[in-house]
Amino acid sequence: MRLVAHPTTVPAGKVTLRVVNAGSLTHEVIVLPLPATGNAGERAVGADGRVSEAGSLGEASRTCGSGAGDGIAPGAAAWTTVTLRPGRYELLCNVPGHYAAGMYAELDVTG
Repeated sequence: MRLVAHPTTVPAGKVTLRVVNAGSLTHEVIVLPLPATGNAGERAVGADGRVSEAGSLGEASRTCGSGAGDGIAPGAAAWTTVTLRPGRYELLCNVPGHYAAGMYAELDVTG
């Protein structure tokens, strides 16, 4: 499993993330700020196979729609629009087990 961000750097401000699920399982994308000393893929995974979504700035998890939902079906797209300040962010799938399996990517936001 993997999550790929393209492009990996965007300018600060309003950003629309379009997510295409090219896999065979349901997925989602959560946007979380990265700590100054942290890296993508280093969040603690709980017993439920998920990471904490505290501080989430938004998510794309509604098949063929915007915002939160029940997941993005295989072959479908979803999107969310967030306002991002300069810094580093982690895009991740928080379906149980997916983050630990490698579904995360860094997004850098420039000023």
